[in-house]
Amino acid sequence: MSDSSSDSHRSSHQPKYNRILLKISGEFLKGESEFGINPEIINRLAGEIKDVRALGVQVGLVIGAGNIIRGGEVKDMNRAQADYIGMVATMVNALMMQGALERIDVETRVMSAIEMHEVAEPYIRRRAMRHLERGIVVVFGCGTGNPFFTTDTAAALRANEIGANILMKATNVDGVYTADPRKDKSAEKYKELSYHEVVSKNLKVMDIAAVSLCRENNVPILVFNLDQPGNVMRAVCGEAIGTVVH
Repeated sequence: MSDSSSDSHRSSHQPKYNRILLKISGEFLKGESEFGINPEIINRLAGEIKDVRALGVQVGLVIGAGNIIRGGEVKDMNRAQADYIGMVATMVNALMMQGALERIDVETRVMSAIEMHEVAEPYIRRRAMRHLERGIVVVFGCGTGNPFFTTDTAAALRANEIGANILMKATNVDGVYTADPRKDKSAEKYKELSYHEVVSKNLKVMDIAAVSLCRENNVPILVFNLDQPGNVMRAVCGEAIGTVVH
């Protein structure tokens, strides 16, 4: 993002939330490639996070690993072992995001649910809170540190632990629909949903464990499209984008 764009955002926008947990899919980082990380995409995303942070918003991130490998994609292996492979893969994205942010002078910490002292801090809730309060962006890696849980559940867990005002799930569609809008042209978009509706209608917002965690602690979920530049700022400032689950 250009400096003029950043100045415009800072002068004309007021954040609705002071602490967010942003969940980013690994698939988003690969762009049009089959796998890997598209530098243009990760750098654009880093710029958007910088703009939001400049408003005083505290930012935590959880990034999936679908651009590298998911535990469920590992064949002929014990499920727990496969999930650990997926968790370790999330650290590649976490470290790449840290690099992209620090290149534009955004202080960042990577905290891992699995100990990797040489490359990341161990996840300690109170330390994460201190980082956020000091304006440092925190990237939470390795999911929950346990097999059988998705990065969506990890995002919900961290959002609840750090007291985030909202869990923002950034995807490649602009909200939650009655059906897949890419396959069904008659699919209708929900502007808002209750947690109960998400579960009872089996809507693919996040997995049930993630939704339940947010429901128990009244943390709203916003599902929005990350492909549209500037949407992170719009989401933080409370503009009517995406679908809100509350």
